[in-house]
Amino acid sequence: MNSNTILEEHIVKKRTNEEWLNELKSDGQVKDKALADLHHILVSGLRRGLLGRVNTSAPEFETQAEDFVQEAMLKILDNLDSFAGRSLFTTWAHKIAVSVALTELRRKRWQDTSLDGMMDTPDGVYTPSIVADSAPAPENATERKEMMAHVYRLIMEELTEKQRTALIKSVIQNMPTAQVAREMNMNPNAVYKLLHDARVRLKKRLLDEGLSPSDILSVFE
Repeated sequence: MNSNTILEEHIVKKRTNEEWLNELKSDGQVKDKALADLHHILVSGLRRGLLGRVNTSAPEFETQAEDFVQEAMLKILDNLDSFAGRSLFTTWAHKIAVSVALTELRRKRWQDTSLDGMMDTPDGVYTPSIVADSAPAPENATERKEMMAHVYRLIMEELTEKQRTALIKSVIQNMPTAQVAREMNMNPNAVYKLLHDARVRLKKRLLDEGLSPSDILSVFE
């Protein structure tokens, strides 16, 4: 049975905006059904949404679309509270999926290195390439190194082993969520929750210490 047949057989429950929000914020089978329906809607609509922008007839597009949708669903779950209700929830979610797809298409392919290899550096602290600077200003170099050491310590202290692994693979290695799920032998929905919980815990710890994500990013500007 191919994916097109699966899409045709999937029956999506009709929901109001409020029902989408409530069910995606719930637990158990109610949330699982809402996630499955949202996944179906986004996969079905992504090909239409990207027409004229990418070659949607390419053989590899179906696999890419699945990865795009997985990433979009994670972003949607993280931003449910920002939905203002000025449009249909599915329209809002679809726009996020298209934006994620275009961003992912521009992103360099992630490098599949091991977790141990990423953390095992001469300085003992891994600096992501996205914030690394081959020649940082002297006045910022020490501050950057100290901030990275601090963030690394928080990750090690606050997160479980699974949360650390998922966060590093997804955020630092830029690995698609579907691939993270495969490598960790987990359901993608479980990875969504793992990453969401990890971010919440880190944000709370940062706030407890009088820091915010913007404070950390400002060090690398």
